[in-house]
Amino acid sequence: MGTYVSIRGWLQCDERQLAAVREIIAGHGDDRYTNGWGAPRRHMNWTHYIFYGADIRDSALDWFGDQVREIARVPASDADGDLVQGLFLVSHEVEGATEWQVRGGQLFIAPADIRHRYLDE
Repeated sequence: MGTYVSIRGWLQCDERQLAAVREIIAGHGDDRYTNGWGAPRRHMNWTHYIFYGADIRDSALDWFGDQVREIARVPASDADGDLVQGLFLVSHEVEGATEWQVRGGQLFIAPADIRHRYLDE
């Protein structure tokens, strides 16, 4: 049947960056796991959020990671210099859970805090 990975998390950015993020996601579209991406029906206030939630095959984890790395490199769009930021909890059936932090133009992967274990029980 295969090994699965549960991914849940979000990205935060400004309006111009959101357009770039959507282009990246569309460029990686696969008519299957791309459907895990979603955004609020209506934008509120200043920060834009885009969420991901899906159980994907282990073999598709590189596909997701490539997108997130590309999204992390989206440049700041104003004088504040704010880059895309985000956090994902990635729970692998065999290898356990990791935390994917999007910050500083990069993707950082570290073991997930034990406090999040309840999500995989």
